Amino acid sequence: MSFFKKLFGGGSASDEPKGDKVLGQEEHKGHTIKAIEMRAGSEYQLAGVIEKEIGGELKSYRYIRADRMSSVDDLIMLALSKGRQIIDEQGDGIYR
Repeated sequence: MSFFKKLFGGGSASDEPKGDKVLGQEEHKGHTIKAIEMRAGSEYQLAGVIEKEIGGELKSYRYIRADRMSSVDDLIMLALSKGRQIIDEQGDGIYR
């Protein structure tokens, strides 16, 4: 693809990212929590997705927090912990 097409948005849909890179996941009370990669310079920003199938439809809730860290292991641990906290506090209400 030429420089000008990239610069002025002439790219095709296939040039778009295919989705979030999942770094870790777990099940909690019927929900799937996924820690996703979100770079903030040389650090990782805490981000995740909570999913649950309700009425035959996959519902999802994305969360991003201001916390940043340099360790992927710390990111996974904290993102999954935050997901559990959100589920425990709000339950299925997060999908409304």
